[in-house]
Amino acid sequence: MQAKVRWNGKLGFVGISGTNHAVVMDVSKENGGDGAAASPMEMVLLGLAGCSGIDVALIVKKKRLNVRDFEIFVHGERADEHPQVFTKVDMTFVFEGEDLSRKALEDAVRLSLDKYCSVAGMVNKTAEIGWTVEIKE
Repeated sequence: MQAKVRWNGKLGFVGISGTNHAVVMDVSKENGGDGAAASPMEMVLLGLAGCSGIDVALIVKKKRLNVRDFEIFVHGERADEHPQVFTKVDMTFVFEGEDLSRKALEDAVRLSLDKYCSVAGMVNKTAEIGWTVEIKE
């Protein structure tokens, strides 16, 4: 797996994945950037949610749960000292569907975060990852 980033001359970068997909990164205006895109640390949170989301989608499909839609909300707290890693991450998985089993959904999330999600495996080296499941009726 490989990737590259190209500097925009300010504090932003365009990343190109090894599979030739582009992503833009920047920092907020308060931190000297243009605020034109997600920061690299926001990308970590997005990567965590996306990685876990893929696992959960596969698991609920395999369990034949009638999930119509779901969202994952992620909030990260960072250390005060550099390198300012994440120290705590809270995730809320909100599911919508018919006759959903809370236990089955919680089992899917637990499997993802404890076993399958590679990003969670890295993030949990510095951060406690907490999570909850909500079901919209």
